[in-house]
Amino acid sequence: MLKEKIQIKVIETTKNKYGQYFTPKIIADFMIGLADINDDSKILEPSCGEGVFLKSLQKEGFEKNITAYEIDKDLIKDSVKELNDNFDVICESFISAKINQKFDLIIGNPPYIRWKNLEEELKQELAKSELWNTYFNSLCDYLYIFILKSIEVLEENGQLIFICPEYWLNTTHSLSLRNYMVKNGYFEAIYHFNETPIFDNATVSVIVFKYIKSKNKIPFIDIVKYHKNKKITAEIIEQIKTENSNEIEHFKVKQFEANKRWLLTDESEVLEIENFEKACQISSSNEVTSNDLFSNLPENQPKNKLENRLGKNIIYSTINDICDIGNGMVSGLDKAFQLDKKTDKEILNLLSEKEKQSTISVIKAKNLISFTYNEITPYIFLNEEKVKVEDENKLLTDYPNFYKKLKPLQDKLEKRYQYNRKINYWEWVFLRNYNLFNSDKPRIFVPCKERISNKNYFRFSFVEQGIFPTQDVTALFLKENVKENIFYVLAFLNNPRVFNWLKNKGIIKGNIVEFSEKPISSIPFRKIDWNNEKEIQLHNQIVELTKIFILERKQEILEEINQLFDVLLNHEINQTN
Repeated sequence: MLKEKIQIKVIETTKNKYGQYFTPKIIADFMIGLADINDDSKILEPSCGEGVFLKSLQKEGFEKNITAYEIDKDLIKDSVKELNDNFDVICESFISAKINQKFDLIIGNPPYIRWKNLEEELKQELAKSELWNTYFNSLCDYLYIFILKSIEVLEENGQLIFICPEYWLNTTHSLSLRNYMVKNGYFEAIYHFNETPIFDNATVSVIVFKYIKSKNKIPFIDIVKYHKNKKITAEIIEQIKTENSNEIEHFKVKQFEANKRWLLTDESEVLEIENFEKACQISSSNEVTSNDLFSNLPENQPKNKLENRLGKNIIYSTINDICDIGNGMVSGLDKAFQLDKKTDKEILNLLSEKEKQSTISVIKAKNLISFTYNEITPYIFLNEEKVKVEDENKLLTDYPNFYKKLKPLQDKLEKRYQYNRKINYWEWVFLRNYNLFNSDKPRIFVPCKERISNKNYFRFSFVEQGIFPTQDVTALFLKENVKENIFYVLAFLNNPRVFNWLKNKGIIKGNIVEFSEKPISSIPFRKIDWNNEKEIQLHNQIVELTKIFILERKQEILEEINQLFDVLLNHEINQTN
């Protein structure tokens, strides 16, 4: 059965050319233990790599009816040496392979590569793939076709057990894959390992899932979450199988549905999210609106399906309705432009009046705390037309202390990304959203990325006019004619319901929530009914208490603010107003 083992031509290997992250034996053994198979089961490993799953299967006594594919011949030639002659190891791409049989179990660790990072040869292969062209596009991940083709070659009631990143469970671009999976079977179990260090040289939030290809479905999926980022041991594996603890959580969720994001969240938390969205609801509609979470589907997504689905969704106000949002400006080398109060004390004391006028006040992400901030840092800023510095002589003459700070870093400054134009070393490289930041409006800052593994809050911070964000901060400004006070918006964004919503429906990679313009725009927002005296009163109380909390930082004040939101965001009460 080894007749094709090394005979297929294969592209020469470069480092991680094929998205290879090799599975530890302890995880392979765990995954094989999830399978319900017998000696006669037909088994496939679609990307066998170094053969860890094949070796574990052989050790468990499965020595026949096993087929494996691997595109990388350098891995194959060593891994197959330890396998018996009953293993059919084929050196060919699983994606292009013509497979005429069906399998009872498909197991493994498929490659995951973003389209933009794919080798040209792999892109050309996908361009010729009927499955890829039917379900996917260039916004999709290489992983998706491995999952979908595996299901295609499963027997009815066959099992698919994969380890892979979790992000595709709720991204827009994987919707076609998720819908295919709902149509063709169900999940039996999903194990969420969070950012546990499973793969060498890769930090990624990982899941192991068991999927059954079947026309009949069970109502619930077993979910197991491992919350501790400790290296997996045999003892931890045993605990994961059976125990509930602070580190391990067992619960069930309903089978996933088509055209929806898939949340690994227990039913009570899902209900809280739904009630929060209802409290922010403006109307139900059969029309597509920009507020729908899925309105940015690829252009090739059938519009009639989208419209039918939207009729059943909650249409709610979002932060995008009330705020202009912008990511911070890019200096390209912050340490060159920062005038640190400790390390640059001498320069700060010598600044001329002209130099003082050519600085801006900046708040970095590290200095933000919930509702407010700790420190403002002055930055050198010579980009404005009124202080335009044409050459280095003018820099030395008019801004001698700036010259003293910047000149030693000239080499590094000149190596910054130039954004397709010539940038002087004393200038910032990208004044993204400068006019917005230079307005006379107060603003709300939030870090562009926020790790939530060890906390249950975000850092939306009130910032006065005249203060600028750098690239690690995103800023929000109330739009014209918005009647809600900025302190109401600030308190709303710091409310636990928003944290819970973003933790489940935000843009999340591992334990990191992203706060660029698009994810912030989609956050539900509770507008005030300005014809309702009770709501106006709640709004005004929240505003005044928020101002006091910023000054006094007393926990009881924050609790009172959140109690007022409990009243305002209680959907049942709102329906009777």
